[in-house]
Amino acid sequence: MNKHFEDTKYYLKRAAKTAKAGVAEQIEPIQERVNDLIDRGDEEPEPGRLDELREDIKELQEKAEGETREALEKARAKIDELREERKAS
Repeated sequence: MNKHFEDTKYYLKRAAKTAKAGVAEQIEPIQERVNDLIDRGDEEPEPGRLDELREDIKELQEKAEGETREALEKARAKIDELREERKAS
C-alpha cells in the first residue's frame, strides 16, 4: 500500500509542476503588458474614462448646488413676502 502512496505523491508533484508551467505560459502575455505599462511611468497618462466621469459628476454636483441655492433664495424671498403681507393685514 505504501508504494501506491509514493506513486500518487510522485504524480501529484509532477501534475503540479506541469500546471505551474501551463499557468506561467498563459499569463506571460499579460505579464508583459503589465511590465510595459509600469515601464512607461515617465510619461503622463491620458485621462481615462474614470477621470472623465469624475469630472462630469463634479460638474453636475456644482450645477445642482447652484440650483439648490437659487431655489432656497426664491423660497426665502417668498416666505418674506408672505410675512410682510400678513403683517400688513
